[in-house]
Amino acid sequence: MGKQSTQVSAINCINLYNSDIDQSVRLLKQACLDSGFFYIVNHGISQEFMEEVFAQSKKFFSLPHHEKMKVLRNEKHRGYTPLLDELLDPENQVRGDYKEGYYIGVEKGEDDPESKKPFFGQNKWPAPDVLPGWRKTMEKFHQETLEVGKAVAKIIALALDLDEKFFDQPKMLGEPIATLRLLHYEGQISDPSKGLYGAGAHTDFGLITLLATDDVPGLQICKNKEAKPQIWEDVAPLKGAFIVNLGDMLERWSNCVFKSTLHRVIGNGQERYSIAYFLEPSHDCLVECLPTCKSDSNPPKYPPILCGDYLTQRYLDTHADLKVYKKQQA
Repeated sequence: MGKQSTQVSAINCINLYNSDIDQSVRLLKQACLDSGFFYIVNHGISQEFMEEVFAQSKKFFSLPHHEKMKVLRNEKHRGYTPLLDELLDPENQVRGDYKEGYYIGVEKGEDDPESKKPFFGQNKWPAPDVLPGWRKTMEKFHQETLEVGKAVAKIIALALDLDEKFFDQPKMLGEPIATLRLLHYEGQISDPSKGLYGAGAHTDFGLITLLATDDVPGLQICKNKEAKPQIWEDVAPLKGAFIVNLGDMLERWSNCVFKSTLHRVIGNGQERYSIAYFLEPSHDCLVECLPTCKSDSNPPKYPPILCGDYLTQRYLDTHADLKVYKKQQA
């Protein structure tokens, strides 16, 4: 927990539906090689709707604790995650993250064979009389953000010298594991020297993450996680934009050409809301080194692995055992 310096990060801003696709590919590739983070604007989701989603998120987190615990997350990672539920940086954190969240995934009915897979199934929803219209808003946002994520994946494919539809294959983003997570930081002041964080330092698990934030700062990135001391850079909120970062799965896929970047959230005493959208390929997708990212002199650095197996282990490593809550409620 040594001393760490902080500076402001300058990251690229990419117009998602720019008519000059070559420019978008160039900017994205530069960002992926530099920091693994970039802004996306002109993404097709209206500012008015974004504000409605944030308003509905605040309504949920404003509910009494006992009401939120009625939709406690299940083994499929759907529903409410209480304060301190997640521990992302066990080496440096003395307690879990000072945030609460809410997971919403791909909806699959009980009678759908796909619902047996680890990250597919039925979502948990607050009762309609408690939060009228809440489910409809979140389902719409989930679907619209999926389309944004697929559009970003096309530019990533081109930046890796692949066909733009590479990630659109049925076993990739044809049946994606796409998870929306509402997040609320209550306003604690983080103190890295004491191991206290809004969210501990971590890299994301999957392909890409799209993050919408309010206007309260807190997100920081560390481009070189091996540096001593680590240099942390603030990522400023940008109204109406998504902040996009690369996940560990893309790092494996690209043979470390594109790297997932260490990031964390530092609380400054202000209440903060954000919405993360984790886009991963299908459960049965085999993540192995891309043909454009290996050669005789640069062989694959990672063995192939199934997406579903990889994600299952990463979630188990970072979340509290659900038995803890059952004991508390007994």
